[in-house]
Amino acid sequence: MNISELLRSSLFCSTEGGLSMMHPGLPPGWAGVVGVVVALLSIRLLATPKAPATELRFRWIPGGRWDGSLRVVRVLGPMLRQILKLALVALFGLIVIAGLFGTPIPERNLATVLTWNVWWAVLILSIFFAGSFWCAVCPWNTLAGWLVRRGRTGNAAPNNSLNLRVPRILRNMWPALALLTGLTWLELGTGLTGSPRATAILALLMVVLAAVSLAIFERRAFCRYFCPVGRTVGFYSQLAPIELRPVDLEVCERCDTLACYHGTDQIEPCPTHLVMGRLTENTYCTSCSNCVSSCPSQNVNWRLRPPSIEVIKKARPHWDEAWFMLCLLALTGFHGLTMMPLWEKGVSSFARIVGDSGDLLPTFTFFLSLSLVVPAMVYSGAVRMTYLLTGKVVSFKKLFSNLAFVTLPLAFAYHLAHNLGHVVRESDGVLGLLLNPLGAGASPLTLAEKQGRHLDMLISPELVFALQAGLMVFGFWIALKVLHHRYRALFAIQSSGSVGLIPMVLLAVGFTGFHLWLLMQPMIMRL
Repeated sequence: MNISELLRSSLFCSTEGGLSMMHPGLPPGWAGVVGVVVALLSIRLLATPKAPATELRFRWIPGGRWDGSLRVVRVLGPMLRQILKLALVALFGLIVIAGLFGTPIPERNLATVLTWNVWWAVLILSIFFAGSFWCAVCPWNTLAGWLVRRGRTGNAAPNNSLNLRVPRILRNMWPALALLTGLTWLELGTGLTGSPRATAILALLMVVLAAVSLAIFERRAFCRYFCPVGRTVGFYSQLAPIELRPVDLEVCERCDTLACYHGTDQIEPCPTHLVMGRLTENTYCTSCSNCVSSCPSQNVNWRLRPPSIEVIKKARPHWDEAWFMLCLLALTGFHGLTMMPLWEKGVSSFARIVGDSGDLLPTFTFFLSLSLVVPAMVYSGAVRMTYLLTGKVVSFKKLFSNLAFVTLPLAFAYHLAHNLGHVVRESDGVLGLLLNPLGAGASPLTLAEKQGRHLDMLISPELVFALQAGLMVFGFWIALKVLHHRYRALFAIQSSGSVGLIPMVLLAVGFTGFHLWLLMQPMIMRL
């Protein structure tokens, strides 16, 4: 099959890097099904705005059976975490070595394939089941602890840290949001994903940032305020069906030690300054389980909960957190947009118009900025309309912060659907790279090998499409539940019926439609 025939086959497209493999988009039939369900759910909400807000329940779980399993997790958790930490540190070291000293061919180097094709996608998918467990075994955090604290735990020593308080100006979401935007710029704008050496250097820089933060500030300031991955995981884990909470709140009310917060002589304090008896959300919980080990009453354990109940009604609104959720929604869509064949053509055309003849970074920066500004303007407009339609009973800022939770399930659902395609289509060959991480003697992938990666999927394409469509419906359904609960809580008796709901319902429909359109487009493989 010659080049022209390959291009006509819809499996390949021509890019600046040569002939690239493409994933097929979501079939129109599945998109139509999602559209019908979205329309019906929207009509139902608008037709019955004052209906009682229903609870989500685990009706399929027999009472008590899973409690025992979670107690086993509590007992074996410390040992399993240590094993996973050591394994991930070893894998991290292998990635760094492969990136620095291995082949420059990205698809033959473990550093680029494992980091960009597998790790991020698997991480996002794991949140759906395990919440913020990644943060408990993160190799950046583990290595920083070894470098700064030399393995010591507990409160007996200052652990080689200055233990300074984080300045008030930094005790918010803005540092993590800035780093998340910066990493997106590096990843997509500079060709970082195609450079094993740059990937390894970036990985080492994250360890350096974590270590410097640990050496200067008290506890795990990097995890709480600065880490873009940790904050993304934290927000998405609001939707997870698992949480670390007190077994009996009355025991926490009688507690006079607050060991979960202060730690003990053997156990470090909570790394992100959380008091278990007052914990209502997963946003800042790193699942480290220090509270489980330090509680003198053994009153802290893992437990299952209704999926998304936290984002629906428990999570407290904050101005900076609202902006982080909104930017998550924007950046997830932007990632999908940059992997379309139309993207490269559009960017090149715009660059020629504005005279950007260099590395196109100015053009890319412009579009990245636009991808953040436009969703923010659309959301602000929807909140403004809600504010006016409800008679200005609630302040604009309060509405902005509360209703931002509507965007979180929309972002998470698309993020899951998008990365599902990457995992099932781009994880082939990882085992071979583990056996030859440096890519010694390797040559670039042939067209036949690229086609093989496309065909050798973990699950069938039909199941992938069904799961993607289901995730989009799930995200929209949860978004409407968030809107229903929070709208009723904000306005109570003063509610003006369904009129005030219309702007946010249209917002949810619009973003879901945009995400569906992205999923329907062919997607270029990362490597």
